[in-house]
Amino acid sequence: MTAKDQAPPSAAAPIADGYPTEALGEGVTAGGYNQSRWAEDWTRYRHPKKRDDFLDRLKFIPFDADGDIYLTLSGELRLRVNQTTNPNLRETEAQRQDINRIVGGADLHLGKHVRVFGELAHGGLGGVNLGTPAATLKNDLVVQQSFVDVTGTVADVDVGVRYGRQTFADGPNLMVVPRDNNTIFFVYNGVRAWARSNKVRADIFDYYTTRLGVQGTGDDISDKGRRFSGVSTGIVLPKDWFGGSKIYVDPFVWRLRNDAAVWGRTTAREVRNFYGLHVWGDAGPVNLDWTVNYQGGDYNGRPIEAWLLLMAQTYRLGKDRAAPRIGVHVDYASGGGSYDGGKLRTSLAPFGNNIYYSYQLFATPTNLIAVAPNYTFTALGKLRISAEYQFSWRDTVRDAVYRANGSAFAGTQNVTSRKIADTARLQVVYPITPRLSITGRYEHLSAGPALTRAGYASSDFLAGWISFRF
Repeated sequence: MTAKDQAPPSAAAPIADGYPTEALGEGVTAGGYNQSRWAEDWTRYRHPKKRDDFLDRLKFIPFDADGDIYLTLSGELRLRVNQTTNPNLRETEAQRQDINRIVGGADLHLGKHVRVFGELAHGGLGGVNLGTPAATLKNDLVVQQSFVDVTGTVADVDVGVRYGRQTFADGPNLMVVPRDNNTIFFVYNGVRAWARSNKVRADIFDYYTTRLGVQGTGDDISDKGRRFSGVSTGIVLPKDWFGGSKIYVDPFVWRLRNDAAVWGRTTAREVRNFYGLHVWGDAGPVNLDWTVNYQGGDYNGRPIEAWLLLMAQTYRLGKDRAAPRIGVHVDYASGGGSYDGGKLRTSLAPFGNNIYYSYQLFATPTNLIAVAPNYTFTALGKLRISAEYQFSWRDTVRDAVYRANGSAFAGTQNVTSRKIADTARLQVVYPITPRLSITGRYEHLSAGPALTRAGYASSDFLAGWISFRF
């Protein structure tokens, strides 16, 4: 359960001797598939002999003799069931969610330099004790993505610009990710531009987040109250360093403006700046994913001074890529100032991977110290099993325990205990084919005194789903 799965990806429009495709900031591609379907490259199917069935034909539909103008269709059907005891960590009836995701996309390439991409998504929900579902979980129809991009090469540098509604994953997995755990992805509206040589790259972006309605496609709008902008860069380290390695160093500077940020009992305007360094990749049998991030800015006239340190590493117990891995992630997220004034020391991961600390969404990197040893192995040929045990504490007892959505567990700011919880997790993934997979997930959260003394309880989570993509 590392922060990044280093499976070999492919790019939508690679250039010869360009920046390594796995480090372009477009998410992880495995088996040809990516969360962001526009990041996939299916041009091999321009050759009829490489197509095995009808669905292969849908990945490359040419409109001219040279195949420079072509359409790629994509789709996904995911059927999922979640069962959670003591939802919201309160002793109450268990919650069952019966979830379906249906997504359809079209990627039209108009020559070598212009591309138009569109994607519709549906999220269905039924079950027991559902409460008020979020629009990312239950939504009849959403324009999930809709953009145009223009690319080219100038002096051996790959350049491009993309405008419209789009996913974004150019940063540490725990800070920015489309959030595949949701039924509807987390997407942005705005512009992203880039320049990439074979060793150095830089991406600049300016986005508003998307506020989803539930009445069809007409009420999904840009949220002018949350603006996310910045620069993400990348550097390829020489392969002969560390005795042979594949390491990337990605400095980033971001700015997040939130006109309705909530800390403690106050809702106010926050401008938060992120100054960070992300180092990740492989050095022999070691895979590492490290982030150091200082956060400054202003909240309602109060200065922000926060830190986020994320360190995940695994060691491969064998020469084969499928060999077992043993690892640990050690993370520090500062806290303080939400309830007692002065400097605001609460760190946050703006749009990160919510399930990393809790499948039940009961934890987030705010006022958190987490240590989690883990073990991943393959059985029966391709059954991938990951087990992890996480110990969690607060950075300071003068601040609350926080959920994945950034809200505090009410009353925990008044408890003097530091221990939040122990959490045991197990995940099993069986890829029947590259298109079809089955996933099972279990988590037990044993609430510590920081939660129980505020009236919260332990909880179990069980989920299973089947996903079909083409």
